[in-house]
Amino acid sequence: MSAISPASSSQTNKDSGNNNLVGAWRGKVQFKNGPYAAIKDLEFMYVFNAGGTMTESSNYDAAPPVPPAYGVGRKTGQRQFEAKYSFYWTKTPIDFEDLAKGGGWLPGGHGELVEKSTLSEDGKSFKSVIEYGAFDQTGKPTESRGEAETEATRMDF
Repeated sequence: MSAISPASSSQTNKDSGNNNLVGAWRGKVQFKNGPYAAIKDLEFMYVFNAGGTMTESSNYDAAPPVPPAYGVGRKTGQRQFEAKYSFYWTKTPIDFEDLAKGGGWLPGGHGELVEKSTLSEDGKSFKSVIEYGAFDQTGKPTESRGEAETEATRMDF
């Protein structure tokens, strides 16, 4: 995991940004197929940490309610990176009565994303491809799969 981190934890994005993903990013995501393909304005915000962990959140985390995704990342080559992250998804309520009784958005399983990214030469953007898969409460794969392309830019002052 140290391959994605700067040489020193005291370095800033400006010092080390052209050869790692450490920092905060905002990206546009377009699924080519699968359950999210109809969404045309999907955005992800990512934070890649020096220790190799990462967090991702989207502008659709509240529809239906799902928490951010958490995962790990690593450097796989010159300006090449891979991240694997997961989030919990919720079941759609059966009806309004189910919501009124305190039921509704109950756990349904988890989603897993594997993202392969190429960092630009200046370290200010990356392009990537994402493979998505969903799993039920028991960990069994569902038929819900998809592929996406992403373009992200580093967040900075």
